[in-house]
Amino acid sequence: MTTVNDLLAAARARLDRPDPQRAAELVRRGAYLVDTRPAWQRAEEGELPGALVIERNHLEWRLDPASDARIPEAVDHAVTWIIVCSEGYSSSLAAASLQDATDLDGGYQAWRATFG
Repeated sequence: MTTVNDLLAAARARLDRPDPQRAAELVRRGAYLVDTRPAWQRAEEGELPGALVIERNHLEWRLDPASDARIPEAVDHAVTWIIVCSEGYSSSLAAASLQDATDLDGGYQAWRATFG
């Protein structure tokens, strides 16, 4: 049986995980931050300015340009998505499931520590 740590390591091995500084630069170049934290966690920890909020269980459908449930920003498969969770664990797994996305190294907590 594969452990969750095995899944996480395999996911992260496939990702280029930007730190908050590089993620901010990618956003300036057209990437999108996607905050997957549930509402209670965003309320407790704070909002991520400019991020699209898509809770984890809707992610693949909202970011797939072929999906009837896609968001307007999902125009094609070349869009760069940077997935964010609280500390960068579930976002790694989510980004790996999307294959054309990446996640923020350290999650929202790293962003907050970097930018306040």
